Amino acid sequence: MFTGIVEALGTITAVQTEGTNRHFTVATPFAAELQIDQSVAHDGVCLTVVAVDAAAGTHVVTAIDETLQKTNLGQWQPGRQVNLERCLAANGRFDGHIVQGHVDLAAVCESVTDQNGSWVFRFRHEPGAGRVTVEKGSICINGTSLTCFDSTDTGFSVAIIPYTYEHTTFRHLRAGDPVNLEFDIVGKYVARLLGK
Repeated sequence: MFTGIVEALGTITAVQTEGTNRHFTVATPFAAELQIDQSVAHDGVCLTVVAVDAAAGTHVVTAIDETLQKTNLGQWQPGRQVNLERCLAANGRFDGHIVQGHVDLAAVCESVTDQNGSWVFRFRHEPGAGRVTVEKGSICINGTSLTCFDSTDTGFSVAIIPYTYEHTTFRHLRAGDPVNLEFDIVGKYVARLLGK
């Protein structure tokens, strides 16, 4: 389980295709602390570490076709930065919200508005069962736990403070870019129980 509090930025250094799978080599500041079989969220996608090169400061993860189809990982190329978060330790602080690392779909950034000290990002997504946001509710965008507002059945906005802007990939995000969305798990269960 994750919390949506980005721990570090990683950089994709290599991409290798093998059949329908894609292997990503990621440079990260905590590579030496990783172990094979460990789960790490990459832009909100829970991926298993399959190799570690502590000397090079890199690890490798594999995305299967299902993941590539439902996320923005199919567009990742060397040089891209990604938000990273290791699983929550049992004695760790719960600073974000419950994030599983199971992306629901790739949405689109509609606009970025500079508010002279903060930024407002507007996102559009396809409607569907469990794709629910509420005013002041939680949403996970590219692995970042955020609070949404101006919620509709097909979109919402979030406000980004300078710290988040500088320490996540939000500073690279532009209108038209795809993002990984994970809707609040509590909201998804409620929607399912209510038949929505």
